[in-house]
Amino acid sequence: MNNSVQYLHNELIEECKNNSRKAQFRIYKLYSKAMYNLAYRFMNNHEDAQDMLQETFIECFRNIRSFRFESTFGLWLKRILINHCINQIRKKKIDISYYEALPESAVEEEVEITFNISEVFSNIERLPDGYRIILTLYLLEGYDHCEISRILGISESTSKSQYFRAKDKLRKMITKKQVYG
Repeated sequence: MNNSVQYLHNELIEECKNNSRKAQFRIYKLYSKAMYNLAYRFMNNHEDAQDMLQETFIECFRNIRSFRFESTFGLWLKRILINHCINQIRKKKIDISYYEALPESAVEEEVEITFNISEVFSNIERLPDGYRIILTLYLLEGYDHCEISRILGISESTSKSQYFRAKDKLRKMITKKQVYG
């Protein structure tokens, strides 16, 4: 973000801290699409993703005075959203540690596959919840396995094994579709 855009962005956040509805709406418009997409990747359901989005912005604006510009606003907002999604998943009693951990020595086999991005995302949606969540956090959101283990309350080895299995299942789903049309 260039300096003038960053300055305007920071001004909007300061206006939100003063309860400006106009600034809140502008912040919502700036971030809602990206946050919705992230929520959908976690919840795998449009209604639940919309609920998570709304809860996130409610909490955001309720607690915006605690935002200190120590990170980017987007990262702060994303953290709120991820926490809401994980809490909702836990309430639904979806066991994200269902699959046993693979030994640390498990080696991934690389297979060259051709695919398009919409096909990948479509298949990610069809993954079991535990796989989809860890794959999203690691591959799409850039968290490492140590961070994922803390966020989800699972061991680092479980995070690694579920990521490995998610990639393997995704690869098989895409390959199967290519082979059988």
